[in-house]
Amino acid sequence: MWSGPRNISTAMMRSFGSRADCAVSDEPFYGAFLKATGEPHPLARETIESMECDWHTVLRQQSGDAPSGEPVWYQKHMPHHMVGPVSIAAFGDHLHAFLIRAPERVVASYRKKNELRRAEMLGFAQMRSYFDFECERSGTVPPVVDSDDILADPEGVLTRLCEALGIEWDPAMLAWEEGPHPEDGVWGTHWYDRVNASTGFGEPPGDLPELEGEYLQVAEECRDDYEALARYRISA
Repeated sequence: MWSGPRNISTAMMRSFGSRADCAVSDEPFYGAFLKATGEPHPLARETIESMECDWHTVLRQQSGDAPSGEPVWYQKHMPHHMVGPVSIAAFGDHLHAFLIRAPERVVASYRKKNELRRAEMLGFAQMRSYFDFECERSGTVPPVVDSDDILADPEGVLTRLCEALGIEWDPAMLAWEEGPHPEDGVWGTHWYDRVNASTGFGEPPGDLPELEGEYLQVAEECRDDYEALARYRISA
């Protein structure tokens, strides 16, 4: 699952992790990204020290069978992390899906957690590029889900997503245990406060937040890329 930040991506990881047949991975290339770029993210040093940061080693870890032999392996990846020698092209044995969210919501949420200096930090253009690549590689349109649609009807949209991925729908995906989970990266103490306080998907969002100045500009820069994927999104 390719996603940008602040996009219910951790809630989706919780959802799939609630399945008895599913392993999950939490942003396995995050440490490699931070080490390569020097981005001043919260808990950057702790993240780098806590995980494998060699691109090809991480790729090998995320390929093949799931860690404990589960038939489904949900991997939470972010396109903007892929600044090294590994890209979506190296994941030919994976099924790819894309999680999107209106840029206004992403910007409003991200700015509360980290300094937002440029649109590239949100990964919309990289997401569109990866989507286009997978369409060309596979000859089909990969599944796209929008966070607003999921929050409006979790069961309906996730059922359709499971169908698109060729796996059975499992009602266990609608709930999870409160608090941190063992699979979370160390960065979760900063980024995951809301999902850690939850036991299921939240309420449907209201109107789009109103942005001004540089934040509005960033959202507008992301708009075309978001809409390019949104036209393919799965609805209930």
